[in-house]
Amino acid sequence: MTANIIPFNPLDKKNLGASVAEAMLASKVHPLGDLPEFKGAGIYAIYYAGDFTSYAEITKRNKNAKTAPIYVGKAVPAGARKGGGAGSTGGKPLFNRLSEHAESIKSVSNLNIKDFTCRFLVVDDIWIPLGESLLIARYSPVWNSLIDGFGNHDPGSGRYKGMRPRWDVLHPGRAWAAKCAGRPETSADIARDIETYLRNATFPTSDRFITPED
Repeated sequence: MTANIIPFNPLDKKNLGASVAEAMLASKVHPLGDLPEFKGAGIYAIYYAGDFTSYAEITKRNKNAKTAPIYVGKAVPAGARKGGGAGSTGGKPLFNRLSEHAESIKSVSNLNIKDFTCRFLVVDDIWIPLGESLLIARYSPVWNSLIDGFGNHDPGSGRYKGMRPRWDVLHPGRAWAAKCAGRPETSADIARDIETYLRNATFPTSDRFITPED
């Protein structure tokens, strides 16, 4: 019986997206709280290596090499022209987004911005959603998959009847989140969920997404 081997196509959409994700993972690590200002849109990963007990499994993997993102995201300029080229709008959406995340962390009482680093990649707009989705699918970062709300913005006056995000229950301090309706879970409940989730998680041993055999 002859095996049906599919030839590797480097121009396949999935493989091109994977190359973008791998390029981001190979980029320089920066302190999240002290980023150089830069232009462009793209994708990013945030890493934690502090002493918050529930994140011990993440910290263990990020103390030396950064291998376990706690959050993955993207920044696309509003109204950006698809395929217009990396940073074609001349704005700073990726820098601004990472700066917003840094401010969120600085505002809470039980996290230290010095424990956070990030990688980012300025990339053509058309590849941003695919690169982000591949990274999330591969690493299942806890702030993407289990603890909602880290990337949320202030919903504004008159919209605080929505339930407070789990992230803000676990990490209180953002003024707007304190105005939202309470939720039945306590911070201890959420912390236990995280510990169970990470204890059962399978962490990738390589940053490679594809091989020619795929």
